[in-house]
Amino acid sequence: MNGYVELTNGQVALAGLLILFNGAISIGLRLQMEPSLLLASVRTTVQLLLVGLVLEWVFRLERWYVVLAIGAMMTLIAGLTAAGRNQRRYPGIWLNTVISIWASAWIVTSFALLAVMRDTEPWYDPQYAIPLLGMVLGNTLNGISVGLNTFTEALVTRRDQVEAQLAMGASRWEAALAPIQHAVRTGMIPIINSMMIVGIVSLPGMMTGQILAGMAPVEAVKYQVVIMFLVASATSLGTVSVVLLSFLRLFSNDHQFLHGKIK
Repeated sequence: MNGYVELTNGQVALAGLLILFNGAISIGLRLQMEPSLLLASVRTTVQLLLVGLVLEWVFRLERWYVVLAIGAMMTLIAGLTAAGRNQRRYPGIWLNTVISIWASAWIVTSFALLAVMRDTEPWYDPQYAIPLLGMVLGNTLNGISVGLNTFTEALVTRRDQVEAQLAMGASRWEAALAPIQHAVRTGMIPIINSMMIVGIVSLPGMMTGQILAGMAPVEAVKYQVVIMFLVASATSLGTVSVVLLSFLRLFSNDHQFLHGKIK
């Protein structure tokens, strides 16, 4: 098969003209979103260019400590972003999200590099390690964010029910079980929906990119299946982790609901 078509700067700029349609819609409907569209377009271009330059340097260097350092930075940003999206806060929320996304994403990515793609040499090959971690982090961040937000909101709206159960002698786990189940279920719905329609309604970006780069479609599909399984596993693990860590912070060992901590 032929290799990928190398795009010129002019061709990329031509594609950028499509954003003008968004601007026209904003002007026509008086949405006043033109500044946001312009900023988003500039940030997209600049951020991706910077990432491309950094990755080229990392690919040439091939040092394990550089790969781990970049991965750590990506993970920290993802964890802080997940906490920042939550509408309600409590003491320790930032640490909980960072721990949850770090553990889930790194465990699953390590499994992929050391077991599924064990033929890669070295194991920390940045061509595989960084893109895999990035895709896992992006999806896990969404699951953690949705699950955490759902859990704290459910505790606030169901406060009377939770406290009534505790007053009747229920343990903290029994009182919080329904909100926990609801939060984990809600956090996992997006990735399950994606798995249901992938290949039928949508073609994932990674698979599309590999096909455009000249990879055989069946081989691209194999990679995409692996990615979907990795993402689903990391999302469930991260969502469960952040909800349980939140549960431990919001319910005392004496089986009291510390509702005052939720702001």
